[in-house]
Amino acid sequence: MPCPHSNRQDSDDREAGGGLSRRQMIRAAVAIGGAGGLSACLDREGNATETPESGTHPTGPEDLSTLPDRQHAWVEWLVRDRFGNTVLPQHQAILLLDYVGPDPPDEGARTAVESAFRTLERAFQRGTGGDTSAVQHEGLLFVVGYSPSYFSRFEPSLPESVTLPTPEAVLDELGETDASADNADAVVHLASGLGSILLAAEEALFGDLERINGVTVEGTLKEYFEISQRRTGFFGRAQPAQKYDSENIPEKAPLSMGFKSSYTDTLATEDRVTIRNGPFSGGTTMQVSRLEHDLEPWYEHDHEGRVHRMYSPEHDPDTVGEVGENLATDSGMTEGIAERVTEDAREKNVVGHGQKLLHARDEDFRQPILRRDFNATEAPGLHFDSWQRDLGDFLDVRKAMNGEHVAADVPDENDGILEFVTVTNRATFLMPPRSYRALPVPQPER
Repeated sequence: MPCPHSNRQDSDDREAGGGLSRRQMIRAAVAIGGAGGLSACLDREGNATETPESGTHPTGPEDLSTLPDRQHAWVEWLVRDRFGNTVLPQHQAILLLDYVGPDPPDEGARTAVESAFRTLERAFQRGTGGDTSAVQHEGLLFVVGYSPSYFSRFEPSLPESVTLPTPEAVLDELGETDASADNADAVVHLASGLGSILLAAEEALFGDLERINGVTVEGTLKEYFEISQRRTGFFGRAQPAQKYDSENIPEKAPLSMGFKSSYTDTLATEDRVTIRNGPFSGGTTMQVSRLEHDLEPWYEHDHEGRVHRMYSPEHDPDTVGEVGENLATDSGMTEGIAERVTEDAREKNVVGHGQKLLHARDEDFRQPILRRDFNATEAPGLHFDSWQRDLGDFLDVRKAMNGEHVAADVPDENDGILEFVTVTNRATFLMPPRSYRALPVPQPER
């Protein structure tokens, strides 16, 4: 993906003089987390006098009611590349949480939890702050969701306007018998262009800071949630080649398999993924997975072979470019390519990953899920966070990836990217609107 701040990136990568680059050091600090990781981030980000408490970054609005009620409204606050595609923040963390507060949650717990989230919104601007020319996310974006296991403590259950299958049901539906179901009660996804902001937000959420960016911390999650899993990662052009032990990853690739994934036509709009009716209208659902990539056999294929498997056999490698950059805002996926999937399987003995996913597009020929995934820190792969109105939309997309609609067989290594991706974990969550994000209780249909 073209990087809007490539000159700064080049100098950052040279800084360590053959050792770890500045960006690598910050990624490592984010992965470590805690006070030590935060201190290291502040040091590597170049402000020796800055502390988490000091007010050195743009803050949020005085009137928080001016923020959107949709937690998932990120697009307006994201950096855009020179083509107009949205670019996610560089530093990312997913916190899977177990609820340990009063059961069922009481109003005191809700007040404390909501105060914790409002502290972050006051302390940091939302992403870019809405600056359409921004080249960096100098603020914070975050969302919180709740799982079927959290809602199982209540009577009545979730309303019919929300479809939220358990992770076990998702794995069963997809036949993923070797993957693990994650049944944490809640999830918080944090994202920022600065590792120190992400870590300071995490520290504040769990009561380890009294002030953050000049703002008094009011309320924490500490008495109500424990972190069961912490997953960190990164997003950005050229970073997988720096991070992973693979000489084959293209130097400018934003993801470990070598191609960009976020084109305007391959992502659902925020309206498309928003729940329209019922007490949780304005919210959405989350599907959070961990995927591992087997890069050695993937890169045994030449560039043309990888293009055909990632996109389609109809895609010309020169038109795509080394990492997909030549396609600009449009993936080049057409209804004609969708219609030729079986023909390509029979005649060319290969089908593309993107080509198969066309089968799941909606009546407007757009994908129904909004991807917010990022490279995993620990090993080549993705923390796959998809947002959709209904978990059935995610299931439709995953089944299309499996190629159940293709009326011809191809060898496993030619069947898109299936052979090179392993699902290890899945979880499902409801992301309520902001007005219900603090320990929500199921409500009857309106």
